[in-house]
Amino acid sequence: MKRVLLSLIALAGAMSIHAQVVSIYKNGSKVFSVADADSVVFSACTENGHEWVDLGLSVKWATCNVGATTPDGYGDYFAWGETNSKNNYDWSTYKYCTPYSFTYNMTKYCTGYYGTIDNKTTLELTDDVARVNWGGNWRMPTYDEMNELKTQCTWTWITQNNINGYKIVGPNKNSIFLPVAGYYDENDLKVVGFYGYYWSSSLDTDSSDFAYCLSFRSNLNCYSLVGGYRYYGSSVRAVLP
Repeated sequence: MKRVLLSLIALAGAMSIHAQVVSIYKNGSKVFSVADADSVVFSACTENGHEWVDLGLSVKWATCNVGATTPDGYGDYFAWGETNSKNNYDWSTYKYCTPYSFTYNMTKYCTGYYGTIDNKTTLELTDDVARVNWGGNWRMPTYDEMNELKTQCTWTWITQNNINGYKIVGPNKNSIFLPVAGYYDENDLKVVGFYGYYWSSSLDTDSSDFAYCLSFRSNLNCYSLVGGYRYYGSSVRAVLP
């Protein structure tokens, strides 16, 4: 029995796509010694009903986009700082903008140009779509946390269930999948299946009409942190501290 249990535990370590907790039981009670156990129970790691994976980075990453139910689902699209999806994404519908004839004025999260300065550079939790929609301790990743995913992981272009995207393997060999879901500009879904744009919670302080997103494109091993117009409807992949 001990050999069987050790094999099961080794198998759990090899199952890297979904994080799992291994609980060992004897006569229905949890035990901590393999030698004393007679059964092993595997369960997903979840927070408030949503699965996460430990990639060996500073935060845990969700297995699905906000609004999706599977790792390869595109999920919903959100303007930066908004917590609901909508039918039209432009400056005229953006929550924190007052449009003028030839320009626009940011009414929150502004460090200089294009609006009323408040020097807020990170989304407050009331404007964080992951926290508002998923609850618990979920939130959007910061620029630095996105940069960890970019620089400390291995990215491989794959097709999963007929959906294109990147398999991202962390330092501990666990992985997540990010589909290339495109983005919305006005009511037009652009470059779906070819480009992915995932919001961070960090403002581009050089130009307050932009916020940072993780951008990547098909099969070119090209992924970077760039500024995107805040009104764009983009994907969100949540994290846990």
